[in-house]
Amino acid sequence: MPHYLYTAMDSAGQLMPGNMDAANVPDLELRLGRMELDLIDYTVTREKLLVLGRRSITRADLINFCFHMEQMTGAGVPILEGLDDLRESMEQHPRFREVLTALIESIEGGLQMSDALAAHPETFDRTFTSLIHAGEQSGKVAEVFGNLSDSLKWQDELAARMRKILTYPLVVALVVLGVTFFLMIYLVPQLTAFIRNMGNELPLHTRALIAVSGAFIQYWYAILLLPVLAWVALRVWLGRSERARFAFDAFKLRVWLVGPVLHKIILARFATFFALMYASGITILECLRLSEGIVGNRVVASGLRRAAQLISEGYSVTAAFQHTGIFPPLVIRMLKVGEATGALDRALHNASYFYDREVKEMIERVQAMIEPAMTVTLGLMLGWIMLSVLGPIYDTISSIRL
Repeated sequence: MPHYLYTAMDSAGQLMPGNMDAANVPDLELRLGRMELDLIDYTVTREKLLVLGRRSITRADLINFCFHMEQMTGAGVPILEGLDDLRESMEQHPRFREVLTALIESIEGGLQMSDALAAHPETFDRTFTSLIHAGEQSGKVAEVFGNLSDSLKWQDELAARMRKILTYPLVVALVVLGVTFFLMIYLVPQLTAFIRNMGNELPLHTRALIAVSGAFIQYWYAILLLPVLAWVALRVWLGRSERARFAFDAFKLRVWLVGPVLHKIILARFATFFALMYASGITILECLRLSEGIVGNRVVASGLRRAAQLISEGYSVTAAFQHTGIFPPLVIRMLKVGEATGALDRALHNASYFYDREVKEMIERVQAMIEPAMTVTLGLMLGWIMLSVLGPIYDTISSIRL
């Protein structure tokens, strides 16, 4: 199907650029007409192009979508009417309007909503569409939309916590780096020039300071480029080797301070979505298959594949998870209780709640440890500079006989 870059006009006379798939120009005009837009100009492209400056569909948009559809379907409003009402409220979001228009057309063409959503994998992932499909089969679409809304909000909170734990050390590290450059390039050369004029033999730590300062002055560009080049090399290495990506994911789980927090976030995400999918009527093996794409870590995903294989061979859920070696005793105990009582989804919700609370506490502890560590690092560096500079001056003054 051709892809069109178009310029349209709304009822207020405002020009609105966009892009859309359409069978031909009349089909493009029909689709834009359903969005209450009039086609002004268009260009046919062979591939979809990203238009700079256009607003993308974010997690907040999906939360709004799920909340709106939960309210509409829960009140007995037909899905098509609910989608049409939501589209009318998206005047400032052309991209989401296009997706909603495509959903309406697909459903009017006879597709179920889950199949219509599956046609837009860049917006609605496989887990999202599988949950909607399960809700359609069980007649609990409104409940599934509500659960999805809660889960997306929870994901948003997790992402905010990860940004919080990474942003502060990064900012402090940049400040320390800036202070280091100032000291080594500007301050230390002025002090060392004065020390050399004294004519005394310089101690080892002072000579080391002068050597480090000289390296900063002569190779400052290399010091700045080294982290960038290392990052590019890492991305290239990870892009070419699946074994490298697996090893890097394993390394991330072992990193001091950050690794345990990341591991618990992954386990909390897995427990939340597994419980949601299982409660919606999706089989355990399908839940595990879909969870591989949710956890975002190849080591954990490999453990889930092993667990699915063991379950298919006749192992219980608890025994299969225990054999993988990546799930802590808490999850295993929760699974054992849930399996025994027939409330596996409730047990996993409890595990998710526990990890969610523990992640909050660990982030606070990590931040409390990072701040004094950065302060001590900066203090040691300043102490080294002061000792290297003042030491020779003190020795010179002490050697003067009055």
